[in-house]
Amino acid sequence: MKILLAPAETKNEGGTQKPFCQDNFCLPQLFDKRKEVFETYENHIKSLSLEELSSWFGIKKMDDVKKYQESLVSKPTMKAIERYNGVAFDAITYGSLSLEEQNYIDNNVLLFSNLFGPICANDLIPDYKYKQGAKLPDISVEKFFMDNFTQMLDDTLGSEIMDLRAGYYEKFYKVKNAQVITMKFIKDGKVVSHWAKHYRGVVLKELARNNIQSFSEFMNLEIEGLTLEEIQEKKNIKMLIMHIK
Repeated sequence: MKILLAPAETKNEGGTQKPFCQDNFCLPQLFDKRKEVFETYENHIKSLSLEELSSWFGIKKMDDVKKYQESLVSKPTMKAIERYNGVAFDAITYGSLSLEEQNYIDNNVLLFSNLFGPICANDLIPDYKYKQGAKLPDISVEKFFMDNFTQMLDDTLGSEIMDLRAGYYEKFYKVKNAQVITMKFIKDGKVVSHWAKHYRGVVLKELARNNIQSFSEFMNLEIEGLTLEEIQEKKNIKMLIMHIK
């Protein structure tokens, strides 16, 4: 069973690993495709003024704009699962997990970066800024990654996939053949977005803690704070309606 997870717009700074290169990524046979987007991004950033970059990044503080104006070519990297921060990643608390639990995440989680495309949790990435939905010249990154990575993902992810992404990231990859579990989180009778991010992180943490390898194992797992209210099935997708206590 593999797990799909959305990234976060906010990142942790720093890193100690080598800069952007083929060795840093899974699916090395598709590195040239990642590089194509990377170089388009680099050229676009160089072409914009600070004011234009402020708008493109969605950042008002000019010191931060200047930081992300710098080329990523030589920037140090760290694991993607440690690079991203935010609500879901705070809930995962990757740094507090045992080595076995971290290895579970490293080996089973796939993230979807606006800049780098589908990446494994232990792929090494720099601190970068790419606002969701921002456009690069002459390329739609969502469609580009969908067109160039779908077949390889279909061939390598296996027959059971837990999709913990926000719906937006289906533009990068839509599971067609495998069986899928996805979740909707309800509190006080309403669908919630902020809490959904938190509980996606909670669910992933519990998967790692319990070394869950299949849907059948997951369906027997009790997660504190959540109760299964309903199961909705359509084609290959099983949506679990989870009630937040």
